[in-house]
Amino acid sequence: MGTREHDHRSRTTWLVASVLVVCAAAPLYAEPPVGPAAVPEGGEVAPPPLPSAAATDSAAEILGPPAPLWGVTKFLGRDIAPGDKTQAFVVASESFAGTSVEIPALIVRGDHPGPTLCLTAGVHGDELSGVEIVREVFVGVNPRELSGMVIGLPVVNIHGFRRSSRYLPDRRDLNRYFPGNPDGSSASRIAAAVFESVIRRCNALVDFHTGSFHRTNLPQIRADLSSDRLLEFAESFGAGVVVHGYGPQGTLRRAATEAGIPAITYEAGEPMRFQRDDIARGVDGVRRFMRAFGMEAAVEEPTAPQHVYYQSRWVRVNDGGIFITERALGDRIRGGEVLGSVVDPISNHRSEVYAPFDGHVIGMAFSQVVIPGFAAFHIGIEPLATVGPEPELPATDSPAAAPAEAALSADQLDAEEHPE
Repeated sequence: MGTREHDHRSRTTWLVASVLVVCAAAPLYAEPPVGPAAVPEGGEVAPPPLPSAAATDSAAEILGPPAPLWGVTKFLGRDIAPGDKTQAFVVASESFAGTSVEIPALIVRGDHPGPTLCLTAGVHGDELSGVEIVREVFVGVNPRELSGMVIGLPVVNIHGFRRSSRYLPDRRDLNRYFPGNPDGSSASRIAAAVFESVIRRCNALVDFHTGSFHRTNLPQIRADLSSDRLLEFAESFGAGVVVHGYGPQGTLRRAATEAGIPAITYEAGEPMRFQRDDIARGVDGVRRFMRAFGMEAAVEEPTAPQHVYYQSRWVRVNDGGIFITERALGDRIRGGEVLGSVVDPISNHRSEVYAPFDGHVIGMAFSQVVIPGFAAFHIGIEPLATVGPEPELPATDSPAAAPAEAALSADQLDAEEHPE
């Protein structure tokens, strides 16, 4: 044996022995239990307990402090150590050829103890801006300066992403199947794999989406604002607009919230495009959140006013034809104003689409061919306009009510035409 090889083996033996001594002397950070071992009698998986005290003053009721011990953690079959910036995969399904379908995960574990923030995008395979937001956050986070862990799933619906489709190959919407069922449909199995192996590890979740089917959204946060901690979470993002909504059953945001994990959705722009301004706002929002809750060093930064809407509705057209509008996202509207028109291409008959109440355009369809019932404008309703049932919120959070102008019937209004 040569002297160089002998020295190399000696150094290796010394390093392994040192690691074993350190591991024996200090117990590792206790991560929340996940997977089958975490399922108690009765079949329900207990959510990870949320910390109870603040990492910073503003985080007191949302994330709280991490466990006092911090070291290597096992995640997706890999050992992730403080300072690591790496990738892993969620094995979620199989292709038609029988090969594994793996969902990529980007992981940054900070040098310092802290909460776990999860970022998900591409739950709808044609919504692209969120994919870039998650990538840019991952590239920009320095693990040496990070307190806690960031887990990013940039493309949850890998089937749809490869086909530029919103849906899975069987036309199911993945965002109606969370938290999933490991013995259910293809969508349920993928949802269960993601939820059990990743989402239950999170102390907080941001899910990224865009508009759907030739619609676009003003950058906005959607959250269950009946929770004070979620309202604080949503406002810390700094998107400018916050919209109350529980989310339909089966959406990732709602499933996470019901599991005790604070979750919000960032909605911005349109599908099938990478939109630079919306991406930049999303990346900035994540970093603002991380600074607000002690995951990164706080800095002095201006905070724009947040427009909070406890009610919002979609306004639908009543006739088929060519939908035409010159309205833009963010427009201030008054009840009774014309928002657009629908023209019959044969008879040239024109019908107008009116604003039923005061508010702002927070989502809208592009000019296109439509049929009756098509959702054309998503309106954030101002506090003095009330349409439909009162929001189920604590009395202290409820806006004052007054009769709506030019009110539409309930079947003409839809709170979430494109919910996440």
